[in-house]
Amino acid sequence: MRKYKKGRKLSRKRNQRKALLKSLAGNLFLKEKIKTTKAKAKEIAGFSEKLITKAKKGDLSSKRLLGALLTKKIAKKLVDEIAPRYKDRKGGYTRITKLGPRKSDSAEMAIIELLK
Repeated sequence: MRKYKKGRKLSRKRNQRKALLKSLAGNLFLKEKIKTTKAKAKEIAGFSEKLITKAKKGDLSSKRLLGALLTKKIAKKLVDEIAPRYKDRKGGYTRITKLGPRKSDSAEMAIIELLK
């Protein structure tokens, strides 16, 4: 029986997929709202929520882990500005709003944003 792996492949190899997730999550933390395809939005929602949960701890090991995954500027913003916002919240830091299909290739589009 086939055992399914968790997550979407997004038509990319593993290292390209990881780089895409890091890039999209970094832009989400910088701009706090991005427009992307529905599949990518669903994929980075879980990835970014795990990073916010790490940042909420605020200890040295979690800061180093975030620094290894994200740029220094983004990691600092995540720990200093974004994570304290959610200190009383146990999860659900992002919202995905579905838009219509993209005109050029009819890909389902969505907006993913951090909750206030």
